Amino acid sequence: MREQALKIDPLPKVWDPDLKIGEMLKGKRGLIVGVSNENSIAYGCAAKLRGFGAELALTYLNEKAKPFVQPLAEQIEASLLLPLDVEKPGQMESVFERIAAEWGQLDFVIHSIAFAPRKDLHGRVVDCSLEGFLQAMHVSCYSFIEMARLAEPLMKQGGALLTMSYYGADKVVNHYNVMGPVKSALQATTRYLAAELGDKNIRVYAVSPGPLKTRAASGIAEFDELIDAAVKRSPAHRLVDIAEVGRVAAFLVGGAASGMTGDTIYVDAGLHNVA
Repeated sequence: MREQALKIDPLPKVWDPDLKIGEMLKGKRGLIVGVSNENSIAYGCAAKLRGFGAELALTYLNEKAKPFVQPLAEQIEASLLLPLDVEKPGQMESVFERIAAEWGQLDFVIHSIAFAPRKDLHGRVVDCSLEGFLQAMHVSCYSFIEMARLAEPLMKQGGALLTMSYYGADKVVNHYNVMGPVKSALQATTRYLAAELGDKNIRVYAVSPGPLKTRAASGIAEFDELIDAAVKRSPAHRLVDIAEVGRVAAFLVGGAASGMTGDTIYVDAGLHNVA
């Protein structure tokens, strides 16, 4: 389905409340975790999937984050906006209980959260603390397993689970440090979940965008150098944007990707193909 050009104001490449792109996802309901502001990958996915007709539930980390997320949820007319800190016992269960009560079923989940303590993220992997490593694994990887387990009984007609990775899971990327092993674990988890849930018609994907100027990415040391290198080395000599990631997410969630599961999908202007 061809996509019309979006207006310039207020979010030029992501969402225009007056524009109906199409209805390829009409009737589908999904949870998107990780929207923090208008530049986040999760918001790019939310805006595109909503534009294609999906009904959405969004989450916010805490009360401090809520004022940044709530206007975005209202702008794209999200049906639910719920608190979720995956490190707080019971919060994730509460989110899925609310979805079960309101909708009774779920078609997709997009997991777009990651975290590592700054000291461990900026240091060598060999110097990473056990506490920091376990926290990074919990937030960035194990929480995806938890979401899959809670989503499974709600995906009565099948569904799709997506998580966000990065090329640093495949190759050593300077300054990515402990997040490299963590994202590698996330991609392996994607394959195993796909194998375990395939007989229920639940497809699982890791989406691997190129470097994006998001708030989360700004925590990586020498991030500007990483951005410059990506532009120089990628075949397209540019960065991708969150709208492009969102369109790929819409493809994976929709029926067009029914023959795919367990894959890592790169959205990086070809960067991962360059040695």
